[in-house]
Amino acid sequence: MHPHEKRAFGRSGLDVTAFAFGTAPLGNFAQEVGEESAQAMIERAWNAGVRFYDTSPMYGHGLAELRLGQALRWKNRDDFILSSKVGRRLSAAKRAEIEFFPWKNAAPNKMTFDYTYDGTMRSIEDSLQRLALERIDVVFIHDIDRFTQGEAQPEVFRTAMEGSWKALEQLRSEGVVKAIGVGVNEWEVCLEALKQRDFDCFLLGGRYTLLEQDALEEFLPLCEERDVAVLVGGGFNSGILAKGAVEGAKYNYAPAPKHILERVARIEAVCRDHSVPLPAAALQFVVAHPAVPTFCAGTSTLAQLEQNLEWFSFPIPAAFWADLKKQRLLREDAPVPV
Repeated sequence: MHPHEKRAFGRSGLDVTAFAFGTAPLGNFAQEVGEESAQAMIERAWNAGVRFYDTSPMYGHGLAELRLGQALRWKNRDDFILSSKVGRRLSAAKRAEIEFFPWKNAAPNKMTFDYTYDGTMRSIEDSLQRLALERIDVVFIHDIDRFTQGEAQPEVFRTAMEGSWKALEQLRSEGVVKAIGVGVNEWEVCLEALKQRDFDCFLLGGRYTLLEQDALEEFLPLCEERDVAVLVGGGFNSGILAKGAVEGAKYNYAPAPKHILERVARIEAVCRDHSVPLPAAALQFVVAHPAVPTFCAGTSTLAQLEQNLEWFSFPIPAAFWADLKKQRLLREDAPVPV
């Protein structure tokens, strides 16, 4: 497995690298990242052959788009694939008027949910201005899931399937964007969207990992059938698959419950038997599925990025995956690297 390996992004006609660079940390998610560090990480990813970059207006209230555009502006635009998202409009405001959590020292923009046709078109125009790049290749409708929207989710979903969908479908038909999809942390929402509309791709956060494979029931098979690409993020389940079953390990942004710690400890035992780093297995497992051409990893430091690139290329024996299945730590029908 190599970060620069090119794969078809479903039926979109785009080729992406197996390793994608995620920019949530560049928006100062939970901790501040300096300008020099942000630019150094993007340049290191580029030098490693990474050619797929994912961002969003949400990340740092526009800060991630600003930083990514600055780093990519002088690259040949045809040499990389860029994705961003719609669903939030940004407007300039005084810092004292903005709730930045969980972003640290973000850009001074206020965020408002907007899944209407006009709001979606405006969002893309604004993203292009922040990026100062000529186009965005892939656009995801962002955060129309139950976790984000709560009781309002059904109505938000309906609005997005009408307003945002209509705008993105028009842009796709005009050739302005190449692929359109939905980006959420719940595969069930992706499945319903795919049943209702003709999407090319999805960004699924944390719901297809070494710990969670319920997406194999219906969602991923339907994606494979329709040649729809899935970009998976959050492959470490918020940290526990990177740090292991240690005190304070996070699972889905909260302290890992006992049964998760126990399961991860069992996976770690198999890792030790085969001298395989747990994070390497977590990263490589995801992209073994034929509907998942690429994995999106976000890092806060250059050292983290270097480590992820190393894990992504770490040689893992077939016997390791066989043992995970033998001990029922991995679904029998889960594709594994060959």
